[in-house]
Amino acid sequence: MNLSIIIPLYNEEESLPELSDWITEVVTQHQFTYEVIMIDDGSNDNSWQVIEQIANENPNIKGIKFQRNYGKSAALNEGFKAAVGDVVITMDADMQDSPDEIPELYKMITVDGYDMVSGWKQKRHDPITKTIPTKLFNAATRKSSGIKLHDFNCGLKAYKNKVVKSIEVYGEMHRYIPVLAKWAGFRKIGEKVVVHRARKYGVTKFGWERFINGFLDLATITFVSKFSKRPMHFFGLYGTFCFLIGFLISLYLVLGKLVYTEFTITNRPSFYMALTIMVIGMQLFLAGFIAELVGRNSPERNSYLIEKKLGV
Repeated sequence: MNLSIIIPLYNEEESLPELSDWITEVVTQHQFTYEVIMIDDGSNDNSWQVIEQIANENPNIKGIKFQRNYGKSAALNEGFKAAVGDVVITMDADMQDSPDEIPELYKMITVDGYDMVSGWKQKRHDPITKTIPTKLFNAATRKSSGIKLHDFNCGLKAYKNKVVKSIEVYGEMHRYIPVLAKWAGFRKIGEKVVVHRARKYGVTKFGWERFINGFLDLATITFVSKFSKRPMHFFGLYGTFCFLIGFLISLYLVLGKLVYTEFTITNRPSFYMALTIMVIGMQLFLAGFIAELVGRNSPERNSYLIEKKLGV
């Protein structure tokens, strides 16, 4: 099968018939073999009934319904598990992503050899209260990840099938799928300018809290990607550094007391600062030690992504 098109959705009953017709028209015109997987993330409107009706009319349309609302990451993760197409394309259900982009995205994966291609909504139809935080978020993610993309959170993306089978999307990590792909060993990540259409149906499902959560998730994924199998390298390093600083300050105070007998250690703020820093250092070191013990007992402690085997 050429294509798996994954569409996570929440309360999008109005847009689904038009979107499915548009996708069908595009893929039929280019003679792709395909499946469309719509994941209903616990909608409380008639979205699932619409999906059932569409699926009855078109056997290439499939659906997954969550018991309740889990979030976009969970929906994408289930879609990735179910996808069987050589190329997997994700898009939002609100009609702001154009299915006309599908053929070029497919070409960039199959012909140009990209592991993943992320859309870039260069011209956005969003209010300034959304575009400015988005720019800050993208700049921070570029800096921390080293991936030169302009729009990490664009819903329109294309992947090789092995990419989506090699990553796990959870929490709100859908914003960082390019980062997850890079840490899974897929380095050829491209970008394509895509059309951002004005919303035709419904209202946005995201508020200001997503930007705060986004930066927290960035810190999480950066730590987990680098230190999940060696937490002591993080906690132990900074713990030892803090302890040494506190110890040197304490040593300076003790030597001062030996030289100047009138010198009172406990009356100096630096004494209490040194004790606090040493305690923090010990706590960090112990946190790393405990994390190592937990990791040693994890069933995935020696789980690695293997691309190929020969003679094994």
